[in-house]
This record gives sequence, C-alpha cells and structure tokens, in this order.
Amino acid sequence: MADAKSRTRRIVTLAVGAVVAGLIVAAFWPQPVMVDLAKVTRGPMMVTIDEEGRTRVSEPYVVSTPVAGRLQRVGVHPGDAVVRGETVIAHMLPTNPAALDVRTREQAVAAVAAAEAAVRVAKADLNAAVASRELAEAELRRTESLAARDIVSAAALDRARQEARVAGANVETAEAAIAVREAELSNARAQLIGFDDSGPSAAIEASSRDAIPIYAPADGRILRVMQESETTLPAGAPIMEIGDIEDGLEVVVDLISSDAVQVDRGDRVIIEDWGGPAALMGEVTRIDPFAVTKVSALGVEEQRVSVTVALACSPEARCRLGHGYRVEARIVVWESPDALRAPASALFRRRDDWAVFVAEEGRASLRTVEIGRTNGVDAEVRSGLRAGDTVVLYPPASVADATAIFQRTSR
Repeated sequence: MADAKSRTRRIVTLAVGAVVAGLIVAAFWPQPVMVDLAKVTRGPMMVTIDEEGRTRVSEPYVVSTPVAGRLQRVGVHPGDAVVRGETVIAHMLPTNPAALDVRTREQAVAAVAAAEAAVRVAKADLNAAVASRELAEAELRRTESLAARDIVSAAALDRARQEARVAGANVETAEAAIAVREAELSNARAQLIGFDDSGPSAAIEASSRDAIPIYAPADGRILRVMQESETTLPAGAPIMEIGDIEDGLEVVVDLISSDAVQVDRGDRVIIEDWGGPAALMGEVTRIDPFAVTKVSALGVEEQRVSVTVALACSPEARCRLGHGYRVEARIVVWESPDALRAPASALFRRRDDWAVFVAEEGRASLRTVEIGRTNGVDAEVRSGLRAGDTVVLYPPASVADATAIFQRTSR
C-alpha cells in the first residue's frame, strides 16, 4: 500500500513538472510578429515636384501719366474690357502753378518792370526809325524830281535811294526789336503766375475742356487701378494695369534651386487646387537663370528659382481664373507607363544598399533591392523583386531574416 502511494506521488509530481516545463517553454517560445503587408505591382508611375504657384498675365501693361498734371477721377474699374487705341481710360489736366516765395516774387516783379521799360525803349526806337524813313522817302522823291530835269547827278540819286532803303530796314529792325521785348515781357509776367492769380486760373478752367485723353495701350481687361481719385501726379506715375486674361494667363512657380535643376523646358505640369472641378494641364516654358534669396515661414533662407508654366487649356476650361490667383502645381520630372512599383514605406537602408523584407510562407526573408525613382509613396524597383511579391510595410526592429510574421487584420 505504501509502495502504491509512493508511485502515485511520483507520477503526479512528474505530471506537474511536465506541465510547468511545457508552460515555461510555451512562454519563451518565439511568437510571430504582427506586421502590415503590401504587394509589389506593375503600372504607371510618375515623379513630380509639388509647389505652390501664382497666376499672372504674361504681358501686363502699366499705364503711366504722359505729362505732369492733374489726373481726373478714373472712371474705369478692375475687370472692365478695353480696346487698344479706342477706349479712353483716363484724362489729364495741366498742372496748377506753384506758389512763389517773397524773394522770388520780388525778383519776378523787377524783371517785369525791366521788360516793360525795354518795350518802351523799343517803341521809341521804332518812332525814330519811322521818322527817318519818312524823311528819306521825301528826300528821294525830291531828288528823283530834280534828276528828271537833269539838275542833280545820277550819283546823288543813287545816294538818296540807298538812304531810303536803309531807313526802311531800320524800321523793320525796330519792329522786330519790339516783338522780342514783348516776348521777354510775357515771359517775365509768366514768372508771376500763382494760385492767387485769377487770370491763370481762368485759363486752366478753360483748358479743362481740352483735357488730355489717355487711351488703352492694349486689348484686354483692367487688372487693377493704382490711382482712382483725382490727384496731381508727376510724369511717369503709374495709374492702372491692363492685361489679357483670356489668352495671356500663365503660372509662376518658385522652386528651391535643388528642385529647379531637375526641371526641363517642355515638362508636363498638372495644376490642382485652383477651385475648379478638374485639374488643368500646362507646360514649362521658361526657367530663370538666377535664384533669389527668400525667407521661408520657418525663418530659413532659401534660394528660389522662378519657373514659368504656360496653360495648355482653353479659357472656358479654367472658368474665372484670374491674375494673381493661388494654385498648386505638380511638375512631372519623370514618368513611366509600366514601372515595377514597391511601397516606399517597405524600404530601409542596409549598409550602402536598399533592402526589404519579403513575406514567404509565414516568415520574413531579407532581400537587397536596387531602386530607381521614388515619389514618396512608391519606388521604382530595378532588381531584387518581382510583381506579386508581398513585402513588409514599416518593418519593426523585432523583424529579422527568417522571423515568423503574420498579417495585421483591420477591425
């Protein structure tokens, strides 16, 4: 009986030990790692440089004042259509005279007095010249009468005629001198024109009926008006800007210089987020040869290069897209209609190469791959994978070659 109990005790002890050992082994046995999986596929792939851009008119015209003067209130408004050489967009009036300081006015008054005296002297000289001419003409008539009766010689007659011609020339000289002195007087009086003079003010008011019209320099629409109210402006001051939105609209994108070197003229551009129902197509037409330093929103200095994109769509397709509107431009720098694509999130660096984990029969198999272009979502695979292979996404540190894995299921 004692032997039977002893055997039973040993059997129970061994059974309990086996169960405990099994539990310990099960606790420390490697468990499969839960991962996300994706397929390697074939299909179209493109690499783009995405950047914010602005629309603009390719050839805007800034209308400026042709002369210094008073601009009348502008009657046109942004969006109005204009025709080159026909539409009057503004009017200019002569500039009001400037006010004179005391010293300048006194000098001008003295100049007027001197000019008036010179006119009187010129008129006196004219009177003297007229008297001399009358005397010479009378003397000529007497000499001709005596010469007809052979009382005086021919030389005396010639001398009388010469004196009459000289006297006539002196009268003409005196008349010209009066014209010169009167012009000098008018110029001196013009220096006295000021705001308080009624004569010039009346002249300016009369000239308002003959205001200088300014015509539209090109066909298109008014983009913006810089000076709308009536004001006095110097010559060359900007008034408004005109451009052809229908046929001359383009997009300007400022790229970081490291991205700009990847872009070529003729690259296809996709315009998105502009407010319309569908994306617009465009083409790179110009890449500026110089970069401009700009500060980003984070305060970092960047070298930016302006890239011009011509819109390859009809005006109807872009609805009411206008000058200075914000758009999102995707410049296609590479594309392939049938590329072998692997998720970029499955790639990781292994020494100097790229590698992935391929799921094979419930285990992770480490593979070295060669990749080409990448767009941040997919990567072009040149070697190491085949279409249909299943790869591990975002491989955790616990995954190594031959590690057991199983796919995470979505709830």
